[in-house]
Amino acid sequence: MELEQIAKVAVDRGYRLHRDTGPGLLETVYEILLAESLREAGLSCQRQVQVPIRYKGVVVDNALRIDLLVEDRLVIELKSAERNAPVHGKQLLTYLRLMDLPLGLLMNFGQETFKSGLRRIANDYYGGIG
Repeated sequence: MELEQIAKVAVDRGYRLHRDTGPGLLETVYEILLAESLREAGLSCQRQVQVPIRYKGVVVDNALRIDLLVEDRLVIELKSAERNAPVHGKQLLTYLRLMDLPLGLLMNFGQETFKSGLRRIANDYYGGIG
């Protein structure tokens, strides 16, 4: 499956989850439910993926954890906050750069609508633009 199709399925499943449960649950609850929904859609999905950081010969294991890694290509960072903070997008972009992945989705389930809590973050990726 192409990356854009994977992202489309993830957004659709995130929308359905937000619609059915509403805002206000813990991030962990959304993470578990979204991961299972993505698996039901036929996608591989790993939770809490540990990523080491390598810098000038130093390796820091468990430096960060990615909420969801879908099909080993799409990072989904989940939040459950009343407001989006600029640091959330920067955090996701850092994850993408460290993992050398092209695309991530920031899903903030704390927002009143799913659309207002959704951001697409690209790392030198121009998929769908032509």
